[in-house]
Amino acid sequence: MEGFGGGLRHGRASLAVGFFAQGAAFALLVTRIPALQDRYGVSDALLPAFLAAVPVLAGVGSVATEHLVKRVRPSVVLRWVQPVVCLALLGAGAGNALWQLAASLAVFGICVGALDASMNMLGVSLQRAYGRSIMLGFHAAYSLGGILGASLAWAGAHWHLSLAVLYGPVVAVLIPLTLVASRWYVDRKTEAHDATATATAAAAPVAMRLLLPLCLVMAFAYIGDSTVSNWSAKYLQDVLGGSEQLATVPYNVYMVTTLLGRSVGDLGVRRFGAAAVVRTGALVAAAGFAVVAAAPGAWVGMAGFTLLGLGLCVIVPQTFAAAGRLFPGASDTAIARLNIFNYVGFLVGSPLVGALGDAWSYRGAMLVPMLLVAATLLYARSFGTEPARYGVDHERPRTADVGRAGNGL
Repeated sequence: MEGFGGGLRHGRASLAVGFFAQGAAFALLVTRIPALQDRYGVSDALLPAFLAAVPVLAGVGSVATEHLVKRVRPSVVLRWVQPVVCLALLGAGAGNALWQLAASLAVFGICVGALDASMNMLGVSLQRAYGRSIMLGFHAAYSLGGILGASLAWAGAHWHLSLAVLYGPVVAVLIPLTLVASRWYVDRKTEAHDATATATAAAAPVAMRLLLPLCLVMAFAYIGDSTVSNWSAKYLQDVLGGSEQLATVPYNVYMVTTLLGRSVGDLGVRRFGAAAVVRTGALVAAAGFAVVAAAPGAWVGMAGFTLLGLGLCVIVPQTFAAAGRLFPGASDTAIARLNIFNYVGFLVGSPLVGALGDAWSYRGAMLVPMLLVAATLLYARSFGTEPARYGVDHERPRTADVGRAGNGL
């Protein structure tokens, strides 16, 4: 039993390394999009197509992973797609022809979908084995990696480093780091009791009508997140009159507060339950958008973006965890399907705010993600009304109210 516990601790630490590496790689890509555009001569008209292709292909990768993990363990998928993501990042920075950028982004997108799905599958199964909430800690590692990646990207821009010079050393560190860490990945299919779990999973279909509330929550959260990622700098500078330098701060503040919120969020889930934490997060995030929309100046706007980080940060990890509780016998399938709505939110959020901003006003546009995030309150019952309770090596479906309505879950 002691060895099993030690294996879980190693599995938890190694998976945190995977989340960290993915956060860094993704941040290095998205924060250097202008440099990629300049390197390959991508026109402003063509750039949205390139950017939209990544989440679309990521959704394809997530769907493919749903079927792949029926044949191989999620840990195997994660072990091999993570280095490919890093190599695709390097390929995007080192190429010269437009087709090379297209190919690199296509590989990046498909593998990111597989990576996101398999990482969260492992996180949910580890949480089940631990018997307490640990998912927010994994996503905190992702946020920390994102902060590091964004900081390295800033340094590369500041010192005018080529993308190949910036990406090369990072990839050279991340690939061996994640491959070594992958030796200690733990998932259900490596545990002795998994023959029964696999049979249960095969017999337990995922009913989309039960999963749909969580899918909507996931999409709403990523609409809010993509709004901050894509519009915070422009909003602070053009609407609130902030300087060009100050306009770079809101996203960094958002990332830092996301890290802080996720670092302590598991304690809140253990004490008050997932539903209470998600409700609080939704209220704080909605308040953040309201402050941003009504802000008289840049510093008040920054306070709004700070609230957004603290509120939105808890929703996504708990949505994955709730899917695992709702479908304890088919959590891998549920998570792969739920993960698609990550990319739906990303695809919808930025164009939606941009179109409303151009047609109406950017202040008014901020009210739309505010209302969508607030709508999470309508679905909070799907996260459970009591503190999360776990059995030994399985989660009790009683934590999800909607689960009691179908298939005896």
